Amino acid sequence: MSQHARRRIGVVIALAATVAVGVALAAPANAGNHYFMDFGNTPVKQADCGPGSSPETGLSGDVPSADRNSGRSERGYNCNMTLLGQARGAGGGIVSANYDHCSYTGSMFSTAITKKNTGVQVVDVKDPRKPKIVGKLTAPGMIAGTWETLKVNKKRKLLAGTSVPLLWGGGFFAVYDISDCAHPKLLNTGPGTKVPLPFTSHEGGFSPDGKTYWASGLFPGHLSAIDISDPTNPRVIWQGLYAFVGHGFGISPDGNRMYLSNMAGITVLDISAVQRRDPHPQVPHIAAYHWPDGQLNQHTIPVFYDGHAYAITIDEAGSGGVKIFDVERVNKPKLAAQIKLEINLPANLDANLRSSMGGSIFSYNAHYCSADRIENPTALACGWESSGIRVFDIKNLKKIREIGYLNPPTYRSTNPFGLPNSPHALGSIIGVPAVEFMSLGMQTINGKVRLHEAVGPRTGMIALGDRSTDWCMSPPEFRGNQIWATCSDNGFLTMELSKSVYTPPVGQDTTLGNSAP
Repeated sequence: MSQHARRRIGVVIALAATVAVGVALAAPANAGNHYFMDFGNTPVKQADCGPGSSPETGLSGDVPSADRNSGRSERGYNCNMTLLGQARGAGGGIVSANYDHCSYTGSMFSTAITKKNTGVQVVDVKDPRKPKIVGKLTAPGMIAGTWETLKVNKKRKLLAGTSVPLLWGGGFFAVYDISDCAHPKLLNTGPGTKVPLPFTSHEGGFSPDGKTYWASGLFPGHLSAIDISDPTNPRVIWQGLYAFVGHGFGISPDGNRMYLSNMAGITVLDISAVQRRDPHPQVPHIAAYHWPDGQLNQHTIPVFYDGHAYAITIDEAGSGGVKIFDVERVNKPKLAAQIKLEINLPANLDANLRSSMGGSIFSYNAHYCSADRIENPTALACGWESSGIRVFDIKNLKKIREIGYLNPPTYRSTNPFGLPNSPHALGSIIGVPAVEFMSLGMQTINGKVRLHEAVGPRTGMIALGDRSTDWCMSPPEFRGNQIWATCSDNGFLTMELSKSVYTPPVGQDTTLGNSAP
C-alpha cells in the first residue's frame, strides 16, 4: 500500500472518530461543521538559550530515556527562565488559581482520605522567593477534589470550584470572597454548600462579568449555568447536552459566545440568552471545528489582534499542541497558526513513546495555557505536562517562536502515595502513556512512525512507573517578568523570565479564556 493510500485511510479513520465523538447532538441548519486536516508537521522555532540556561538534551519538549534513567532529569531543564521559589505541600493538584498575592492549589480527593493537606491550599506569595501555605479551604466543593473547576474572577474578587472526586462529579459548589486573598470567606454557607445542586462537572469557569459559573461534565457533554449574581445563593438556571464529551471552554469577553471543547475539536455555542437572563434561554449551536490530531481538546482562549477575533485552543491528548483560529466570521474559520514542540510531530511519536513509557498516562501534551492580555497578546505561557512550562512569542502569528521554558526538577520516587495531592504521583501506578495510542496508531497507518524505534530501555515499565518528569498542567500566570504556575509533584512555583526575551506589555493581564482578567 502506498504512503498516499495509507494517509487517506488514516484521514478517513480520523474523520470517522471526529464525527462519532465530536459532533453536537442537535444543531440548527445554518450551523457548520468545519474540518482541518493539517496534522502540523513543523515545530515552533526554538528559543536561543542565554546565560544561566540548562537546556534540553534532545528533541524540544522531550525528556529522553537516558536522562530519566541516569537521574539527569532530576536537575530539571531551563532556558531563559529561572526558578525563584516553591511551596510543594502534598502536591499541586491539576488546576490552581491566583489572585493578588495569593495562589490557590487545586485539591485531589485522595487528600480527604489521607487527611494530609486536605482541601484547597492557600499559598501566600508576598515574597515570591519564599511562598508559603497559610491556610486551607474545606467546604464540600473544595475538599472532595476540584479537578479543573477551581477558577478566579478578578472583577468580582471571587474564587469558585466544584466537587470532582475522580474525572466526573458535581453537586457541591463553593464560592469564596477573596478580597482578603489570604483569608477567603465562604459565601454560600446555606443549602448551596451542604446540599448538592443538580449539575455535573469535570471543568468549570466564570463568565467574564463573574455573574455566571459554567460547569461542564465530562460525559455525556452535560453543560450547566449557575447564576451567582448573588453568590450567597447560587442556583442552576440552564442545562443542556452539547457533545459526546464536554470538556473545558472559553467565553468571549462580552459573555455571548462559548467555545466548548469536545473530544476532537470545539463546539461553538451562542450563550447570549443565558448572559441576558432570558426567562427560558435557548443555547444554539453556531458551528463546530474538528481536526484529526489532539483527540481531546482542553480549553480555548478568545483574543483579539487589532480588533479581529481569534481563538487559541489547546489539546491535552494526541500531541495536537496549540492551534490558533481566525474566528472573526465564526462559520468561516481559518487556521491561522499551530504550535508544536519537536516531540509532538507525527514523525517523532515513536520517540515520544520511547521516552514517556513508565511515566504514566500522559506524555508531552499542552494542557492549560494563558495569554498575557486579551487585546493584542504578546506571549502565551503553557503548562506542557512532562515538558514543563513553555513560553511563546505570539505577537506575530506568522512568526511564532518559543522564548523560554522551565521543566522543573523531579522526584523519582516510585511511591504513588508519597504526594497524595499529585495526580502524577497517583497516576504513576500506571506506566503506559495511554492517551497517546490513538495518535500513534493514526500516524503508523500514515507511515510516519517506526514502531521498532519506540522500543527502549523503559518499554517494560507498564505498571508502577517512576516520576522522572513532572506534570505541569495548571495555567501559568504572568506577573511582570515573573510566571506563577503549579506542577503536580513540585506544587506551586514562582519563575522569572529573562528580560532579554520578554518585556511585559502595557495592560498585561493574564487570560485563560474562562476566568476573566
